Parts: sequence; structure tokens; C-alpha cells
Amino acid sequence: MTESIYDAVVVGGGPAGSTAATELARAGKSVLLLDRAGRIKPCGGAIPPRLIRDFDIPMSLLCAQIRSARIVSPTDRRVDMPIEGGFVGMVNREVFDEFLRSRAAEEGAERRVGLYEGISRDEEGVATVHYRAPEARGGGAKPAAGDERTVRARLVVGADGARSKVARQEVPGGGKVRCVFAYHEVIEAPQSAANDEYDGRRCDVVYNGEVSPDFYGWVFPHGGTASVGTGSANKGFSLRQSVGDLRAATGLDRARTIRREGAPIPMQPLKKWDNRRDVVLAGDAAGVVAPSSGEGIYYAMIGGQVAAQAGIEFLETEDPRVLAKARKTFMKAHGRVFWVLGLMQRFFYSSDNRRERFVTMCQDPDVQRLTWQAYMNKELVRAHPMAHVRIFFKDMAHIMGLVSP
Repeated sequence: MTESIYDAVVVGGGPAGSTAATELARAGKSVLLLDRAGRIKPCGGAIPPRLIRDFDIPMSLLCAQIRSARIVSPTDRRVDMPIEGGFVGMVNREVFDEFLRSRAAEEGAERRVGLYEGISRDEEGVATVHYRAPEARGGGAKPAAGDERTVRARLVVGADGARSKVARQEVPGGGKVRCVFAYHEVIEAPQSAANDEYDGRRCDVVYNGEVSPDFYGWVFPHGGTASVGTGSANKGFSLRQSVGDLRAATGLDRARTIRREGAPIPMQPLKKWDNRRDVVLAGDAAGVVAPSSGEGIYYAMIGGQVAAQAGIEFLETEDPRVLAKARKTFMKAHGRVFWVLGLMQRFFYSSDNRRERFVTMCQDPDVQRLTWQAYMNKELVRAHPMAHVRIFFKDMAHIMGLVSP
């Protein structure tokens, strides 16, 4: 039997893929959301208030509301950065992602569990997506050898993560994304009274070459649990050892470990997000994780949204050139932020002396205010020109070594 052709097959059911599927289904398109089962992405789980507003996220999904951050320098100097008039929301990805997938289904997207294999095209040029489905017997989630299935689609949205198979196969340069490998341990959160180092309403961010030679370490509260992790692009650096040392230094080595996870995090948007034919990328597959901070959920959902918008126009016009609008739209809104954060990471994360200077900068009230305003609103703040001027000259003094760390 000849299977009907979906308007779109979305590969990957994380925030980017689920958002793309929701947007496409709301536009009246027939959508299949293909997701591999049983995997929780390692993630700090931070989301800004703008994401909650723009994507109508129920407050009940927040497992914690963070009211401050503590920045720790290589010399163990601590700088507190309170959030004035706002908060950082924390979510557990297994709950949050399933909510997004379920919402896509409520809007009309069909869900299937499967592992993407590749795309072929028939004589008419219609894409056929090949995937492996779980074994029918025993309810296992692991695909069986030879259990390949296919589905046809006019559009394919690749939202299958940092090592995207869709990107490698279909988009020029799609296999060349620069990544940091992140590792974290999810632990049972201690009571604050039992551990002076831990506060369930504060994120701790550790800038220290021993914790990470080119990124940072973290302790992120999640209500009853906490994420303790680090990341590095240095393949010879032991992330597991670093997290163990960080837990010992913060008194969290005595907490029960619930699970351990690791995954690559892309650090630079790809130069192309589409194949000029019938494929467009979104989320980690497109490389849209913020440099310096590693923040990805908000940008993944925006990426899914713009990919869907470009995909809808493609489906209605049959003009493959419009797929390039996904990247253009995203970079117009967020490219400058990514550029600034990339410069910060390359300079300040390169040595402990520079990390010490970076933490010193975080003491500045102007830096704190503009940092939180930019984070919560997801754009560079233009309302305080004199504060920007002051920060510019202070930054230059630190970069040039004219002031002590």
C-alpha cells in the first residue's frame, strides 16, 4: 500500500522539535513527530521568564525559582548576583519535554517512537524518511535489527540534537558543529540547613581551570534534586573526576546520586540550516546554544518556531529558497547576542587570571543589572546607555590588565 504523504516529519521530540511540530500543526499541516524514547537530555534546565510568557508554559512545570546566582572564582572568591524583580525558572527535562510533545499532539501532530536512519527520495522527488521502530514484543524501546519503517514527507525538520544525523546527511557543513561535552550528576538535594554551601533558590557557577579548562562548573537546584556538572571541549579532561571534586568541595558528595548523564553541546550556529530542497534544521541540530552560558532551551524553542514558519511558507509556495528564512530570522534577532557571548567565552575562559577578572566584573552593579535584564528578556539592553559606557571602559581595563583581578 502507498502511504499518504505528510506535510512535515519532525525528527526529534525535544524543545525544538516539539515546538516546530506544534507550530506546523496549528497552521493546519499534517505532521508526524518522530522521537526516540527513553532518553533524558543532560541539561541544567534553566528557562527565562520570556520563554514562559512567549510559549505559554504553566508555572506548575517549574520545579524551582532561582532568585540569585553565586559566581565562584579560581581563588574561591564568591560574588552574589541577586535577581531584582524576576527569577530564573528551573524545569526537569523529562517532564518539560513530555509536556511539549503532548501539546504538539493536542494540536494535531501524530507521535511515533522511532530512531531516524536516513532520507531517500522517489522519482517525483518526495522525501521518504527511514526509521527503526521499537520491538513489538516485550515493550522494549530498543529498535530491533531489520525493523525498518518508512514515512513520506514534503518537508523534514531535523531537530535531532547536536550530533544530528539529519544535518550530517542533508545540510552542507552539518557535521562540523563545534561542541563542548557536558556531564552532570543528578543528586538528591540536601536540606539547606544541613549544607551551608547549598541554597535551593540559588545557582552556583564555578569558573576555575581545575573544574573546567574552557567552560565552567555548576550546581543548579531543581527542587527535590540538583544538577552538579561541568563541560569542556578538551577531550583529555576528565569531566567525571571534575564533578566528583566539585561535589566534594561543596559537601554534595554525601548526597545520593540519582543518575549520571553526558551529551555534546554545540557552541556555534551552523552557517546553513537547510538543504535548499526540503529539509530545515532546528535547535541543537542547527547549533543554537548560547556561547559562554550554554543556555539552550529558549533558543531551541525559538529555532523550532522559525523553522516551522519557514516550513509553512515552503509548503504553501513550494519555493525551497524560503527555508533559508529560518536562519536569517533567528540570527537577525539573536546573532549579536551570540557574537558577544562568543567573544566573552574565548577571552575570559582561557586562563584562571582572566577568569578571576571576569568574576571581578560580576561584582559591578551595572553588570549585574544589565546581565539579568538581558537574560530575562533575551535581548541586549539598550535602555541604559551610560551603564553600557561604564561597562565598556571597565571591560577594556580588565582585558588590558590595567586593573587587578
